Amino acid sequence: MKTNMRKVLGKSIFKATGWEYNVDPTILEKKQVIIGFEHTSNLDTILSLALFEILELKVHTLIKKELFKGPLKPILEKLGGIPVDRKSSKDIVTQMVELFNQNESFNLVIAPEATRAKNGEERKPIRSGFWHIAKAANVPIILMYANARTKQGGILGKIYPTDLQTDLEKIKELYAEFGIDVKIK
Repeated sequence: MKTNMRKVLGKSIFKATGWEYNVDPTILEKKQVIIGFEHTSNLDTILSLALFEILELKVHTLIKKELFKGPLKPILEKLGGIPVDRKSSKDIVTQMVELFNQNESFNLVIAPEATRAKNGEERKPIRSGFWHIAKAANVPIILMYANARTKQGGILGKIYPTDLQTDLEKIKELYAEFGIDVKIK
């Protein structure tokens, strides 16, 4: 599908769902880890993919290698899926740093675990794997948001990883400005 068609499709998804997006494209870089909150439904994924199309941003995401079989394999690859072998002798951080180093442009999208409570359970603090990948790869963390109450989404900022706890607190503060509660340890 041509780029213009993909952008039109992305914008149409926002219009059809009644959502609006806000993005300062100067925030984006050639290499980055992109995270997003708040994850409340599968619509968040659709809106994120639509936004990436609007921004003409080729993204990649981690998917367990067991899913890369049969007819699903080319689909996952086309969507930017990266098969992850969790039993590999190389840890995921090392695997991702290698991909960042091998590519001139690379966007890794990660939805930190514990962003959505299941079956009424209390939300747990977010997991910090995204931070460790960004720190080791020496790339910024781009902060996406989706606020279902206001039907607003987009990119609200970026941070360069320095100190884990300080950065998590900064992430919590930035999201709070958009009405999103990020639970940290």
